[in-house]
Amino acid sequence: MEPSVVRVTATPEALDLIATLAGENGPILFHQSGGCCDGSSPMCYPRGDFMTGDSDVQLGEIGGAPFFMSRSQFDYWKHTQIIIDVVAGRGGMFSLENGRGVRFLTRSRVFTDDEVMGLAPV
Repeated sequence: MEPSVVRVTATPEALDLIATLAGENGPILFHQSGGCCDGSSPMCYPRGDFMTGDSDVQLGEIGGAPFFMSRSQFDYWKHTQIIIDVVAGRGGMFSLENGRGVRFLTRSRVFTDDEVMGLAPV
């Protein structure tokens, strides 16, 4: 059974950009940056170019792309839904949207108590 509440979702604009990037680069993935180099941006990579490990958790998928963050960062965000959006600006230095005049942006909202009960374990 599918969980009734998702931990990560994306706006229609983000889903359009994800589809474009996947069409150009093949399968992609996201990793929520923890503050190094490009601040705390959601970073988009071709699968295989960014290695995840035991210190990362997969929160779900957006547009068919797995979305990860570090386990230590997740401890702070575990009661929060992550909403990936697209805004005008410069993408992260290593992120696939760089150079397009837009960038991915993480928005968020705190889950309600009822929603927390419907979350699947990570």
